[in-house]
Parts: sequence; structure tokens; C-alpha cells
Amino acid sequence: MKAIVQTGFSLPGQVGKYVGKVRDVYDINGDYLAMVVTDRISAFDVVLPEGIPYKGQVLNKIAAKFLDATSDILPNWKVAVPDPAVTVGYKCEPFKVEMVIRGYLAGHAWREYKAGKRTLCGVPLPDGMVENQKFPEPIITPTTKAMEGHDEDISKEEIISSGLVGKEDYERLEEYTLAIFKRGTEIAVKQGLILVDTKYEFGKRNGEIYLMDEVHTPDSSRYFYAEGYEERLSRGERQRQLSKEFVREWLMANGFQGQEGQKVPEMTPEVVAGITDRYIELYEHITGEKFEKFEYSEASVEANITSWINSL
Repeated sequence: MKAIVQTGFSLPGQVGKYVGKVRDVYDINGDYLAMVVTDRISAFDVVLPEGIPYKGQVLNKIAAKFLDATSDILPNWKVAVPDPAVTVGYKCEPFKVEMVIRGYLAGHAWREYKAGKRTLCGVPLPDGMVENQKFPEPIITPTTKAMEGHDEDISKEEIISSGLVGKEDYERLEEYTLAIFKRGTEIAVKQGLILVDTKYEFGKRNGEIYLMDEVHTPDSSRYFYAEGYEERLSRGERQRQLSKEFVREWLMANGFQGQEGQKVPEMTPEVVAGITDRYIELYEHITGEKFEKFEYSEASVEANITSWINSL
């Protein structure tokens, strides 16, 4: 199966196109966005040279499921899923921050902590913690939303004082972030998983806050298997993870962390196939459903979106 790594669609009513690290987003009449989740894969803010077949379908279907599962908390942008790799939704004015929430000391937070930092995005961190330990309460550690390059950590106070987000709106974003994370945690428990950390993006439509983009996917979230978590923690062993962290670990083991002068290691067909298998495993564990592979091509994806637009 050939991965879809770029699209060049010409859709009815198309007035613009934005290409992100993973998604190609088409603006339809200024009212809707058709978000194509390609098979591109990024790590350390670098798009890797090979696409991963079915990855786009995995991410899109997980996101759609969790958008539906949280729609009672706040409205979200999703209107339809006309193709397994595509969500069409309302165009919103995005807030210029990403709301990162962490239930456990892992990933970036652990790397900062291990380096001696005891404050992250203005949030104080307790002394004496170990990697992957649960925080007393989840913490919100927002980042700026970079169009290119790295997102940067930022505090609530900096966000409000700089005018990135108004105080009232930001406090609503925090409330929504905690509520969605709680829901995601409850769903994960039923699947024998721990939702470790994740990020959410929000925007406004007609003056109302909407949840946007992907939700609780392995690209935006980190999961641990619940079984064996305590034992591994007590022995200082690595946790069994369901996240994109395995890709980062493979890159680091081969001398790449996105730094200047470093070269992406060769992604052989065997490496690519292995990553596809891991993404399908992620889907099945997170959703509790068997993943169905839909054969696809750029032409079939474009035809499905076009058909939906024409039905409006």
C-alpha cells in the first residue's frame, strides 16, 4: 500500500489550502475546513522522509471517535467524516496556544525535571518525583502554537499578559481541558490504559468556544498500559507505551533528535511496515475496535470529499 504524503486537490468552493506537518487543510467557501490526515509522520518537529500507510486513517478515526465522545462537554468543529482519512468541520478562529495537560511526569516534562527544573510553564513541580510518576492532580502546561519550527512552553500569566488569550477565555479553556482529559482518562481505563498526557486545540465560532483538530490520538497523546504500571514504576523500569514515543525512541537510538547537523536514519520498508503495524495496534487498543483497512488513493480521497461538498 502506498502512503499518501501530499495532496493537490481542487475541490468545489475551495478558497485556500494550508499544509501542516501531517495535515492538508482545505478551506471551503470560508465556512468549512476539509482536513486530510495524510500519512506523513513527524517527530522532533521534523517531517520524516517516508510516509506510513494507513496512519492517516488511524488518526482520523480515533479523533472522530473522541470528538463524538466529548461533544456534551463543549461543541466541536466536526461535521462529517466523508473519507476514513478526512474530517470536514466548521472553520473556527483558532486560539494561538495549545493546551497541554499532563497527569504523569513523562516525556518533555520528565526531561525538564531531570535537568533540574522545578517549574514548568509557571506550574511548580514537587521535589522527589521519579519518571512516569502520577502528579497529585493533572497540570496544564500550555505551549505557543508555532506555524513552523518548535512550539514553546508558556505560562498562563504570560498568555494573558501578552494578550494571546483573554483572561476569561483562558480560564474557560482550562476548565474544558480538565473536563476533556477526565473523560479521556475514564475511557482509557475501560481499555486497560492510562492517559498520561495530551494536548487540545480550541477556537471560536460565532463567539463560542469550540474544540478543534485531533483528540486523544497517539500523535497528540501518550498512553501507558495499566497492567504492570505500578510494578514497573517501583522498579524504575520503562513503561509499556501506546504513543508515538516509540518513533522518537527509534530516532534517538539512531542518533537523531531534530538538532542541526543530524541526519534522519534510513527508514527501510521493514521500519515503515513496523510503524504501520504499531499504529494499527494503537487504534485497536485505544478504541477497543478492530481496524478495517480501506484501500485508498489521492483520487479516491478527493472524490469522497467532492461528493460530500456537492451534497450540501
